Amino acid sequence: MAAFYDPIKRHIAIEKLVTRVGPEGMERKYYRIRPARWYGGIVTADCVGCGLLCRFCWVSDAIINRPHDVGAFYAPKKVASSLVSLAKKCNLDLLRLSGGEPTIGKQHLLELLENLDGKGYRFILETNGIPIAYDEGYAESLAKYNFVHVRVSLKGCNEKEFALLTGAKPEGFTLQLKALEKLVDARVSCHPAVMASFSTKKNLQSLMERIGRISPKLAEEVEIEELILYPHVVQRLRNYKLRYFTGYTPERVPPEQV
Repeated sequence: MAAFYDPIKRHIAIEKLVTRVGPEGMERKYYRIRPARWYGGIVTADCVGCGLLCRFCWVSDAIINRPHDVGAFYAPKKVASSLVSLAKKCNLDLLRLSGGEPTIGKQHLLELLENLDGKGYRFILETNGIPIAYDEGYAESLAKYNFVHVRVSLKGCNEKEFALLTGAKPEGFTLQLKALEKLVDARVSCHPAVMASFSTKKNLQSLMERIGRISPKLAEEVEIEELILYPHVVQRLRNYKLRYFTGYTPERVPPEQV
């Protein structure tokens, strides 16, 4: 069995591939900006590059495995203006970063938020939380923007599941919980989402108790995330011989999970 990779080192390595300094600040790679059905309708910028290799990820293998080849670099101001322009066109007031790991390239993200500040939009930052855990002051920097809500996507219910689902060292899961703790301490609006399709009820309950020790309010707001069985996801799960308990085809995702 291959050795587990270090999730912190991999985030830092990926950052070197998907960010660069440009004339208008730190640029980041993106592969599309689109309207999406989630959250009742939202405009999403999908970035390239993540420090985790989740075996259930909806992103295609080509984008996951070739961050140096896919997408294009954009300045923060350009991403912000593209999000706002499409939101106006689609009559939506929610914006989002997703796709890869949006907290890679801290300066890019903060400049992007600075360009959106005061525009009247709500912004959802979807993250695995690991850079927020290891980068001192990241949570406090996000706290400046009261229109931002952070969704921390937990990869399983404990360290063992995290390693199974990502191939990363088990302590990466501890970092995810540390990110939640830092966000709560900095008074950043946030909630945890947990990929529970591979978990027993006992493990899920144990996670709820751990989250409750961080914040009872967070424990009440846990979002249960379940597999979306895109064809390439199904194939990936077969390759890794991963057994799951729940999952939905893209056209049959329950309304409460959209």
